Amino acid sequence: MNIGIVGLGLIGGSLAKAVKENTSHTVLAYDKSPGAFLEAKLVGAVDGELDFDGVSECDFVLVAILPSAAIEYIKENAARFKKGAAVIDCCGVKRGICAEIMPVAEENGFVFIGGHPMAGTQLWGFRHSRGSLFNKASMLLVPPPNVDINILDKAKKFFTGIGFGEVVFTTPEEHDRIIAFTSQLAHTVSGAYIKSPAAKEHKGFSAGSYKDMTRVAKLNENMWCELFLENRDFLAGEIDSLIAHLSEYRDAVRDGDAERLRELLREGRERKESVERGR
Repeated sequence: MNIGIVGLGLIGGSLAKAVKENTSHTVLAYDKSPGAFLEAKLVGAVDGELDFDGVSECDFVLVAILPSAAIEYIKENAARFKKGAAVIDCCGVKRGICAEIMPVAEENGFVFIGGHPMAGTQLWGFRHSRGSLFNKASMLLVPPPNVDINILDKAKKFFTGIGFGEVVFTTPEEHDRIIAFTSQLAHTVSGAYIKSPAAKEHKGFSAGSYKDMTRVAKLNENMWCELFLENRDFLAGEIDSLIAHLSEYRDAVRDGDAERLRELLREGRERKESVERGR
């Protein structure tokens, strides 16, 4: 197959490498930075440029750029996509882009599937991409109503074939609601946590807990700002919930209430154990 990839950052670059390392598919790619495309070509991650002609030859087009840019790119190329091709975005939010693009796809004869690879690092850019990034990770897919089951089967085989451990089908609403907790809240907490004045004095006093809590504070603020605001209702709700729980801990510590603090800590441990058993 011909696989088109739009955007050669961490995710797009890793997808290109994963396809080349695990399949015989041809990879055509586009990035607004000529340097990123050249680097990808030099290391053998792509076979050629995804230009106007190339778009019409691709069976799958993976769009790994910010939601607003992804919507713009797909709309601009809607008439060029191969009839029956699957166009799959890799954005971290799904309601907005699915609402915008699914009608466009139906009008122009291609299939749009919302996508979100559940993998990443605190780094970004093609130089940090790697073909093994998605090994054993989940690939979330949001298909349109009444989609041809054969297309979903083809997509599932493609993603598991390049390293993903499982493919999970979901809806735009469910995706955004859960991602607000599992991803966006974690990035929010990490950014807030590192702002303590004590962070400047941590050397020699920190270990795994500090590293785990601060890892994702090193982020691309332009990307995460857009993702947060696209999902503001669900994320704001999760932040409110966290503030309420933190207030309980603060009150128990401030009041020297050992019984209440012990209860809160026990509840946290038991919730963690319950979640692990449910997997």
